[in-house]
Amino acid sequence: MLIAGGGTGGHLMPALALADELHRQAPHIEAVIVGADRGIEASLLPARGRRFALLPAEPLYRRQWWRNLRWPVLAWRLLRRTGELLDRESPAAVVGTGGYASAPVVWLAARRGIPTAVQEQNAVPGLATRLLSRRVDQVYLGVPEARAHIRVGRTTRIFDTGNPITPPDHGRRERARARFGLQDQRPVVLVTGGSQGAVAINEAVAGWLDGGGGNGLSLVWTTGRGSYPHYARFHHPPDVHVLDFLDPMADGYAVADLVVGRGGMMTFAELCAWGLASILIPLPSSAADHQVRNARAMDRIGATRILLQEELTRERLGGEIQRLLMNREEREGIARRAAARGKPEASREIVSHILTLFR
Repeated sequence: MLIAGGGTGGHLMPALALADELHRQAPHIEAVIVGADRGIEASLLPARGRRFALLPAEPLYRRQWWRNLRWPVLAWRLLRRTGELLDRESPAAVVGTGGYASAPVVWLAARRGIPTAVQEQNAVPGLATRLLSRRVDQVYLGVPEARAHIRVGRTTRIFDTGNPITPPDHGRRERARARFGLQDQRPVVLVTGGSQGAVAINEAVAGWLDGGGGNGLSLVWTTGRGSYPHYARFHHPPDVHVLDFLDPMADGYAVADLVVGRGGMMTFAELCAWGLASILIPLPSSAADHQVRNARAMDRIGATRILLQEELTRERLGGEIQRLLMNREEREGIARRAAARGKPEASREIVSHILTLFR
């Protein structure tokens, strides 16, 4: 089976979670991950020990529109390589988890009559899901709100499964604390801007630390690989851990008392599964404003606190962190409401549906 998804961690990690669960449920079926040769998967997959393929895919640029003028040539190369991949692997099924390498693989597989499915993480589905949902056999929704935004084919089956993640293992807390050298009982704050990092969040955290913030807590801060050299000077374990990328991310969630992050739905899925309080700063330039919509959907049920990027300053961020750490009742209430929305077994449910695709 081919699982196509990548470009960013938000699309790659669901693919990996499904591959792991497929191996548990049906070890006789081999999952091959398909990604982009310019995505984060190009550096992560070689260390994962499973077969993968990388395609010459690029995203559609919304702001630098002139870069899309190359797409006729790129599309021809991409479809040719995708066709060669399908010929070589002869998959019994193809599943897409989003990202710019996913859509052409699922589209061409569906045209060839191969059973196909897509998994959509967000409350507002991306362009690929909206286009492919009429062609595929199954659609798996990360949140039920997405159903109103897609139209499916006559025979397409749609399931509200939640987003596929690696199920939480609360027994890893002590191992993760040892990894970060956390020896006392100070609260731990995890800051993450996603696999590519978030400049606005990084700058606010750096300013907060430069201003004397962070006393009385431990900080695990993932900056993104491109930004890491600018913030490596703050790395002073065990008080402050500055990392370019955290793999597995579960180690950060296992030790965290509070999470500061963006508004991607995979972040929500993990926060809810782990039952963690959070301060979310959605990316204002996300496609169709989906991160703000995601965050507001969670805020309405009291499962997070939103800090809009236009209001983000080092003082405001530091004040929100300290307020929630000092107000244990409020923090634990957010965590309980997040946990009530969690679907930690989503991967298992999705794979059980995927297995019905095999003929």
